[in-house]
Amino acid sequence: MNRIFIPALVVLVACSDPKSSDPEIAKWQTQAENIEIIRDDFGVPHIYGKTDADAVFGLLYAQCEDDFPRVERNFAWAIGRLAEAEGESALYSDLRARLFMTQEEAEANYESSPEWLKELCNAWADGINYYLHTHPEVKPRVIQKFEPWMTMYFTEGSIGGDIERVSVRRIREFYGGSGEVADFSPEKENFLEEPKGSNGFAIAGDLTASGNAMLLINPHTSFYFRGEVHMVSEEGLNAYGAVTWGQFFVYQGFNENTGWMHTSTYTDVIDEFVEEVSDNGNGNYTYKYGEEDRAVESKTVTLKYKNGDALAEKEFTFYRTHHGPITHKIDDKWVATALMWEPVKALEQSYTRTKKKNHAEFREMMNIRTNSSNNTVFADSEGNIAYYHGNFIPKRDIQFDYTKPVDGSNPATDWQGLHSVDEAITVFNPPNGWIQNCNSTPFTSAAEYSPKKEDYPTYMSRIPENFRGVHAIDLLLNAKDLTLDRLIDMAYDPYLPAFEEVVPGLIRAYDNSSKDEALAGAIDVLRSWDMKTSKESVGMSLAHFYGMALYQNADIPDGLSGMDRFNYFGSGLTENDRLEIFSKAVAELEEKFGNWNTPWGEICRFQRLDGSIDLKFDDDKPSIPVGLTTGRWGALAAYGMRGSHDNNRIYGTRGNSFVAVVEFGKKLKAKSMLAGGQSNDPNSPHFYDQAQRYADANFKDVAFYRDDVKARAEETYKPGKR
Repeated sequence: MNRIFIPALVVLVACSDPKSSDPEIAKWQTQAENIEIIRDDFGVPHIYGKTDADAVFGLLYAQCEDDFPRVERNFAWAIGRLAEAEGESALYSDLRARLFMTQEEAEANYESSPEWLKELCNAWADGINYYLHTHPEVKPRVIQKFEPWMTMYFTEGSIGGDIERVSVRRIREFYGGSGEVADFSPEKENFLEEPKGSNGFAIAGDLTASGNAMLLINPHTSFYFRGEVHMVSEEGLNAYGAVTWGQFFVYQGFNENTGWMHTSTYTDVIDEFVEEVSDNGNGNYTYKYGEEDRAVESKTVTLKYKNGDALAEKEFTFYRTHHGPITHKIDDKWVATALMWEPVKALEQSYTRTKKKNHAEFREMMNIRTNSSNNTVFADSEGNIAYYHGNFIPKRDIQFDYTKPVDGSNPATDWQGLHSVDEAITVFNPPNGWIQNCNSTPFTSAAEYSPKKEDYPTYMSRIPENFRGVHAIDLLLNAKDLTLDRLIDMAYDPYLPAFEEVVPGLIRAYDNSSKDEALAGAIDVLRSWDMKTSKESVGMSLAHFYGMALYQNADIPDGLSGMDRFNYFGSGLTENDRLEIFSKAVAELEEKFGNWNTPWGEICRFQRLDGSIDLKFDDDKPSIPVGLTTGRWGALAAYGMRGSHDNNRIYGTRGNSFVAVVEFGKKLKAKSMLAGGQSNDPNSPHFYDQAQRYADANFKDVAFYRDDVKARAEETYKPGKR
């Protein structure tokens, strides 16, 4: 009997640890006493701490409770140790991380951080390590102990940070190696997968029923990439929103007075420099820079990777110039990649953003200029609305074309510092009363009060308009007396502008043809279709499969923008081609679903079977019909699929994930939605409790004030005492 119960007793002692003799554990226990975690009726953790560091400790502890596998994976990827879990295919992703910062450099950055930031980094590591200490049944795949310096590798919460745009395939080709590579940065857009993107609306009080400013926070990300949290401290922290698993700051969210929504920017923030390198023997290289011959910096790193049941090692010597690390070759020339890499400042900006009280303070924070991959849509309780297109914007000599690699031996191609915030594309309190960005051009962000393209260097924004932007503008031009519920209705408006040219073009082609009777019924459905998506719509099914078939089968002229390319299918494509491709779309519907006359909700579904990071789906298992569709067609509420899945149905893996609408007044009001649920544990009641609400766009009220949180509390506990 003793042999049976002693292990359980050990676990119990480890979880309670009344007074540990281990100084580190005792430190964790002491800090945990300063923290209270309240889980509301949707499992959202509201973390209350005496200090900001206490709130960070509690936040990471709570994140690990909800989804430790994603916390660990995000940092295994970030610090360059993913191959230890996933094998040799991830080795060059790990090398990419080390090209930009070695462990020694990360440690040095941590040591040089201001004391307040070091305290947060310490609390970050302590919160995770205390979770692992109190949950010995949880076995990390790679990182057995989290260290404060690891935070330096993952400093902003974007789903696709700058470093992911550096091709690991080209790194492998340069630094040697063979076999498959897990490349998380495809170089060409796949039109058959759900596109990346987000929407942000800021609404002035003139257009709201209450007279208060409002904000729509609508990132389109991979499902379950972020959790919903609330962090509060006695040092002025009171931030609510979405946090990327493993990070210690709210990335998309709001406090009582300010709100911030990030959309992916297409400002040029990454450049490639072709270096003129000479081999001086014995592994020593120099590169030409003006009249100088400068030494190429070299470093050696040993990386581990999973090989069967064991770990193997591979040593790499990599190279850097003052432009950045050498990432690939063009012909026989080495190429260095330059991007924003100031981890201390980037963490400062990401965290301090969450504590700003008004636009003046927020604007001052933007002067840090390390938010490189994002635009920011902003609103505050003073009634201000604002938009910042990018933030980290290198100055360049416009005689050079930085869309292509430039000559690194010419000093004139170097970045010449950064543009000030005043020099960047910004909008502040436009008279029209609204600002929108849907990953589209900033030059339509505020109707006639938008910035003018000719006032800025071309590298600040090359992105054209898109269908989501067109859709948003049409809605906002008619906005008035908005409430939070009306803002939700706007954000979920079902109209799809992408089909305005394509569907009429198909109908014209049919009417001008010999009228194939096999297509007559489907054409009649599209003839009466209102170009809106819904669960009940057969027109939506036909339009979607036709649109995808066009991308798969039609010849597309070079040089067209995304909108022009799709509109071309409605008029530029021959009528015969339109009908042939539509016939293929109808045949595909019949093959997959038995009948082309299939409502969209039978095709588009929400399913969450388990907590796996790599999502799997099963057409034979229960799922929920969803009336949303891909953002590619101009749907503001985006819903689509990425990855290789052997299914007939479309199961969401990306799109609307965490969504919130916020009203800033004397008292903050907000509503939110999270895909699926807060917990990654299938046994948790909060694994799937928001799935039907998600399909119905039935937002929950945010519990922001402590009395509201207590009224909806399911559990109240301290870290280690749950």
